[in-house]
Amino acid sequence: MNLPFYIAKRYLVSRKSHHIINIISGISVAGITIGTMALIIILSVFNGFESLVITLFNSFDPDLKIEAVRGKTFTLRDIPVAEIEKIPGVVRFTEVVEENALLKYRDKQYIASIKGVSPDFEKLHVLDSMLIDGEMILKRGKQPQGILGLGVAYYLGIQVNDPLNPITVYVPKRTKKTLGNLEDAFNSDILAPAGVFSIQQDFDAKYVIVPIDFARGLLEYSEEVTSVEIGLTPQTNADLVQKQIASLTGDTFNIKNRFQQQETLYKVMKSEKLAIFLILTFILLIATFNIIGSLSMLIIDKKKDIAVLQSLGAGPGLIKRIFMAEGLLISLSGALLGLILGGLICWLQQQFGIVPLEGGSESFVIDAYPVEMRATDFLLVFLTVFGIGILAAWYPVRQVSRKYLHLKLA
Repeated sequence: MNLPFYIAKRYLVSRKSHHIINIISGISVAGITIGTMALIIILSVFNGFESLVITLFNSFDPDLKIEAVRGKTFTLRDIPVAEIEKIPGVVRFTEVVEENALLKYRDKQYIASIKGVSPDFEKLHVLDSMLIDGEMILKRGKQPQGILGLGVAYYLGIQVNDPLNPITVYVPKRTKKTLGNLEDAFNSDILAPAGVFSIQQDFDAKYVIVPIDFARGLLEYSEEVTSVEIGLTPQTNADLVQKQIASLTGDTFNIKNRFQQQETLYKVMKSEKLAIFLILTFILLIATFNIIGSLSMLIIDKKKDIAVLQSLGAGPGLIKRIFMAEGLLISLSGALLGLILGGLICWLQQQFGIVPLEGGSESFVIDAYPVEMRATDFLLVFLTVFGIGILAAWYPVRQVSRKYLHLKLA
């Protein structure tokens, strides 16, 4: 039997001579429970939003993207297309031409990015699942069609499948140097609005998807592309394929995975999660001050017990371990209760959406706060609480016992 643990357990559950000690011990457990529960819930909500954002961005961003290190454009002759397509896992190879353009619809104007894509784009992306109006079609006969982001469509007041009012797209001429006549400084063409998609505000207010030959015509390109998007099978190791393509293309091209394509966003999300974790950990640290007060008063309350243990031959080390175990029991009791309650609340939110988002699905793609529990978060929170518990128990045992009881516990 572990004697220090056995005595500490009796001290934890037994009634003290001063009832206030029981109250402070209960407050200590409650404080740690609430802090631990809050950590689990907040981290799980952040995980839910992170997974949601990744899912939304994956609807638009390809698995891998090839871009030139220098310059804006390149041609497929600059990269070993045949060798890339032979890499196991590569299933789609989409050419892309992207540039800012002025859009005019009726009496409204808006600056957006036209993204010219080759026919493989419809197979590479799941954008059709994000359509909220119209259909996913880039050509109807010889007439080019455009798929607009919700924000672009809103600012222009677009009506899908309006044959009488096409969108006029203006792009500055690359070969025209004089600005004497403003109309001569721009290339223009008309585009029929075929559909509207909604993914995320950054995409919705920026992009218009068009056929690649339409974009090339406006930009006076022949074979140039601004990037190449590569689609992989679901089980493919994207990092391995990324390295293989990088070895084939050399240092003149950047090969970006999905996280690197939105690197700033993902860094901000991780930084926010870390900041919240540190803030809640600090609050939890403050809550553990109750352990210091509880143990200090318990040591004074058990002064006679300590004298009896010493007369029975208990050394300073054993007495120290008893009160250390008492502090750890308080911390671990609160931690386990907090983990269980936090996990239960997260599960209820996952199953029933107890806490809805303000505005619901009318203003966002989901009705309730998303939650995703991860084992690593539970482990991290448990170790954090355990570490704080050790520090909180060590101080009163080390300091208070010497000052008030004159025990040599070093």
